Amino acid sequence: MKLFRIDSFQVGAGKTQMTWFRSLLVGSLAFTAACASGPQKKQTAAPEVTPPAAQQPAPEQKPVPPPAQKSGSAQSAFAAALQSYEAGDLDGARKGFEAVVDELPQSLNAQFNLGVIAERQGRPDDARVAYEKVLLLDPAHVPAVVNLGVMYRAQGRLDEAIALFQRALKTPGREYDASLLNSLSITYRVAGKLDESEAAARRVLVRNKDDPGAYKNLAHVAYAREKYRLAELLAGTARKHSENDPALYNLLGMVYLKLDDRARALVQFQKAISLDAKFTPGYLNLGALALSYRDYVGAERSFGKAVELEPGSPDATLYLAWALDGQKGRDPKKGLAAGEAFEKVLATRADLPEAVCGAGWAYASDRAGWQKAIAFLDRCKGLETTTDNDKQMITAKVQGLQNMLKAPPPEAAPATAEGEGDGAPADEAIGGGGAQPAGGAEGVAPGQGSDVAPEGDATGGAGAHPGQGTDAMPADDATGGVGSGAPLAPGGKGTPAGK
Repeated sequence: MKLFRIDSFQVGAGKTQMTWFRSLLVGSLAFTAACASGPQKKQTAAPEVTPPAAQQPAPEQKPVPPPAQKSGSAQSAFAAALQSYEAGDLDGARKGFEAVVDELPQSLNAQFNLGVIAERQGRPDDARVAYEKVLLLDPAHVPAVVNLGVMYRAQGRLDEAIALFQRALKTPGREYDASLLNSLSITYRVAGKLDESEAAARRVLVRNKDDPGAYKNLAHVAYAREKYRLAELLAGTARKHSENDPALYNLLGMVYLKLDDRARALVQFQKAISLDAKFTPGYLNLGALALSYRDYVGAERSFGKAVELEPGSPDATLYLAWALDGQKGRDPKKGLAAGEAFEKVLATRADLPEAVCGAGWAYASDRAGWQKAIAFLDRCKGLETTTDNDKQMITAKVQGLQNMLKAPPPEAAPATAEGEGDGAPADEAIGGGGAQPAGGAEGVAPGQGSDVAPEGDATGGAGAHPGQGTDAMPADDATGGVGSGAPLAPGGKGTPAGK
């Protein structure tokens, strides 16, 4: 997110079921996240720049008094807060902007910046309150509307998000605001309302015929309708006007996978992360593509990077667990690491079948994890989604583990024999829910192409978990549009992140 630079303070004008890894590559190649919360919104500070031509500053809602001139102390506090933010000192920035708000309670941008910092610090409730305070002063404050709408969308509150955008669009002068309409288009698509999503995106083009966000949204709609050639054409048009947007290359990668052209898909995913080394969906797609070829080491590397970028993402952690689990046959310690990753997922998604059963089979790879394996496999057996065949396999496995625990630990085998002796058969891994990544490629031979969901916004797919095959949401609110979630400097306009 980006901070507005100071010229003068802008003052408000007053109150106005069990889906196992064997289905990972059928509908879940992308992190959906799409992009946002999720992609997490870009939250890097940026210098003051002129908004791109495709995003014309919206006209004033109505005549307002001249901006209140900042006092010396307020100016100093804002400048210090901005400097702290750019240095990565979020606590210092927070205190600085709070001091500004204390002196000038109607400072829209200082209040907005507090919301952005709250999001970065993992305080969504505080962020929501900050954005709502801004909207009390200016109901059509685009950056606050967009950020609050993205938060609602990430929480699955789609009707509220839609109502918020529609309300702002009714403000005189905002009827064709590109950021609001593109955000509305994304939200409609997440809600499964493709006709409405298309209409909102086309409305942008009435006034902004070259807007890349609108073309990207239309490409996502075409993708959702399985019109892949049209999606390719629209994404290509968007790329002409925004050639450095990694989300567009990611979407093209999704399209090429649907067209059974994995080589071109790989190039697009690699291009996405070359443009933005912190573009999480690109790493997730590269990891999933590696899994489709059973390249578990490569998958671990890509998913590990995604987890590094978004340590709190249960989706990225679940994918990493599958990549580690695929290596337990050669290295039982990888099974233990996979079990720990599955447990991290369960910390936020209690009783998720994939994670419960996956942890059981992963821990079963090494004696150090047998006790945990028995506990997790018993839980897995009790899940309604576990098949009768899997239950039989679990019963046999648990009995075997219990018998082996009664026996003394065997002497250490020669190093040259360890890899062969501890190899876990693929059937064993698939049983118990198929949390073993090898099961994920079952029925999907290299070159056949697999269903994938296009990368979306940072909202994380509105709560969908891996394996469900839901379409991911675009990253528009994270990477483009006025009010993309960037902290604002008084009197300034939002600068699209990543621009």
